[in-house]
Amino acid sequence: MRKEYDFSKSRKNPYAKALKKQITIRIEEPTIDYFKDLSEEMGIPYQSLINLYLRDCAQSKRKLSLHWRKAS
Repeated sequence: MRKEYDFSKSRKNPYAKALKKQITIRIEEPTIDYFKDLSEEMGIPYQSLINLYLRDCAQSKRKLSLHWRKAS
């Protein structure tokens, strides 16, 4: 790093907690296609749409209800 850069008086980004965290997640292709199609209709990127949907689920504390069928 160059000597003329002085970070001794720097401070942490106050908005760092509001930033998004990049993760890897496995999502089935039909699910991605659904959100891509929906995002084109709404005019927003599909990853933003997925994030908004997941945030809404988290804020409303929505839980998934699964009912497994017995194999015949």
